[in-house]
Amino acid sequence: MVNGRFAGGDDVSNLPTHMRAIEIAEFGGPEVLTLCERAVPMAGGGEVLIAVAAAGVNRPDIVQRMGLYPPPPGASDIPGLEVSGSIVAVGAGVDAGLIGRRVAALVTGGGYAQYCTADARHCLSMPDAMDFEAAAALPETLFTVWHNVFERGYARDGETLLVHGGTSGIGSMAIKLGKLFGLTVIATCGSDDKCAAAKALGADHAINYKSQVFEDTARALTNGKGVEIILDMVGGSYLPRNMKALADDGRCVTIAVQGGLKAEISVAQLMSRRLTLTGSTLRPRSAEFKALLTQEIAAYAWPLVEDGRLAAALDRAFPLAEAAAAHGYMESGDHVGKIVLTV
Repeated sequence: MVNGRFAGGDDVSNLPTHMRAIEIAEFGGPEVLTLCERAVPMAGGGEVLIAVAAAGVNRPDIVQRMGLYPPPPGASDIPGLEVSGSIVAVGAGVDAGLIGRRVAALVTGGGYAQYCTADARHCLSMPDAMDFEAAAALPETLFTVWHNVFERGYARDGETLLVHGGTSGIGSMAIKLGKLFGLTVIATCGSDDKCAAAKALGADHAINYKSQVFEDTARALTNGKGVEIILDMVGGSYLPRNMKALADDGRCVTIAVQGGLKAEISVAQLMSRRLTLTGSTLRPRSAEFKALLTQEIAAYAWPLVEDGRLAAALDRAFPLAEAAAAHGYMESGDHVGKIVLTV
């Protein structure tokens, strides 16, 4: 819509009324993802309507499918937190000149569909040479890593970052972004092959957590000092182990709890070593927060995308109708980097 109307004035024939989408028929395994027909959403005030070309697949989509991560109020129940495509309509208060622009966008849901609305402030213009699959693989991981490593983790040049799950979408982005901003990066992985893949992505060191005690190895790699920052996707029992791996004044940022919701730690160690334990989730944050985060990324990280120095590690693309297979592939743990759906 342009000031309450669709692009093209009152003639809405240029846009369909219905679209293909993936819905969660019931909570459960990948097989509950079902191709369906839904009404094309309308762009509200401050929003744009994107004709989706590709959508990223992320771990929160799996948790939502299992019934453990409900969409925030007002968000679409269709999974998908990042898309790329072309803006085909705008809502009230949005410049109609954006129509036709190719964008990558962070969304609160609705990405697994032919059309998706997004807050206009959460969109980043795609470089001319970038394809849609590569663009769809960027927003969720880039926003998450930037906020948690550089804003919450206060990363500084010359420090060492320990990344758990180094070949995941988040992990691969943390390796790439960390190296571009002068960090030494240590990744943990579940096999020697994954360790080799993490090094190929740019990690300075990789630790096989199945055959090595990661906290001891991290300290050995830093000459006993420990690492300044940890990006943790495990939580639970990893928290006290992360504290052992940290240098004095170190910061551990937890962004997922695949290893459990609870941990027992030494408060005395927390105090005497001046450690910081923090964490965040991105999806429930306010639109205003995400708009500010988009502005910061546009200023400091997106230029690296535009000049080709930063790109997502893209593992595999699946057609939209094969979303269940994409989820199964992610849950197998065989992927290195991002998985996307092509629409």
